[in-house]
Amino acid sequence: MAQGGWISRWPVIRQLRGEDGRGDAARSARTDALRPRTEEADTVARSVCPYCAVGCGQLVYVKDGRVTQIEGDPDSPISRGRLCPKGSASKQLVTHPGRQTRVLYRRPHGTDWEPLDLETAMDMIADRVLRTRRETWQQEEKGKVVRRTMGIAGLGGATLDNEENYLMKKLYTALGAIQVENQARI
Repeated sequence: MAQGGWISRWPVIRQLRGEDGRGDAARSARTDALRPRTEEADTVARSVCPYCAVGCGQLVYVKDGRVTQIEGDPDSPISRGRLCPKGSASKQLVTHPGRQTRVLYRRPHGTDWEPLDLETAMDMIADRVLRTRRETWQQEEKGKVVRRTMGIAGLGGATLDNEENYLMKKLYTALGAIQVENQARI
């Protein structure tokens, strides 16, 4: 049998083609009115799935400044238009109503979260990093110059791309951290 010939024998294919006299039975006005979510997009941005280190290409469809659909990018040499279940559901990362969109902070020994503006949160983080570096800095160990801190460590993740990992490594090295690792091993 010719390649693809067996598919043409499927009843639903014959119905949709109208070859078996029941074409209208397989269609409805609602079916004919349906349009792809991608059809009305104002812009389409190329992106990379954030879930793992594979780096599958994604097309992000946007209408009126809101993400309407995310699909696999057929031009991606990595995934050739395919996405795993997590990548297929990645639209929820930006559209789910339960997504946190502000910084929340729980004070030491506190029981409730309180909102903070981003600038305050970033200042708190910077202060703690600098204080930890200052308090744990080692200039020498056993008579050898080491210029390091053992109080700061970094663990990269599988969702980081090469450029992000490079910048993180440069930051940690500049801080004097020597415990820098990445768990992105596939």
